[in-house]
Amino acid sequence: MLPQYDAFDAAHQRDHARRVIARAMQLQPTPMAYAAAAMHDIGLCEGRETHHLASGRMIRACNELKQWFSAEEIETIAQAAEDHRASAKEPPRSLLGAIVAEADRDVEPETIVRRTVEYSLSHYPHYDREQHWQRCLDHLHEKYAEGGYIKLWMPDSPNAAPLAELRALISDEPHLRQLFDSLYQ
Repeated sequence: MLPQYDAFDAAHQRDHARRVIARAMQLQPTPMAYAAAAMHDIGLCEGRETHHLASGRMIRACNELKQWFSAEEIETIAQAAEDHRASAKEPPRSLLGAIVAEADRDVEPETIVRRTVEYSLSHYPHYDREQHWQRCLDHLHEKYAEGGYIKLWMPDSPNAAPLAELRALISDEPHLRQLFDSLYQ
């Protein structure tokens, strides 16, 4: 599955998939957690907006998984991919879904700002530096700031402290701009 990530935007390359796999395996070291983490974003080949649903559909259709997992386990893996999005309004349907969602929440402040810059540069190449800054700032506020749509679904989430750090960075706009400028270069 990992080679498929080579075709995605800079924020969703193999390194992203490997980080999600490693984090999922720390939370639940099982073959199902590995498979769900490895395949959570494969639907990006069909576009960003519904990639989670495409991932679920592709997992259900993956004949290779039938060698290792029952139909019920494949369904749980597919649902975990469908439920991983940070913008999800409802909690994941299973513990595996919560694990993949949590593993995908890489909220280390510099990583988030870097990925936001990478996404902006990749998807809006015609923007100038100030337009990229404004787009990144808007996205960080919408998703990660206090009241943003990101949710942590696990009690005692390992992401709680990094998210608090990220929120502090977002509220310190001069420091955030300094980081943006260094990453933009």
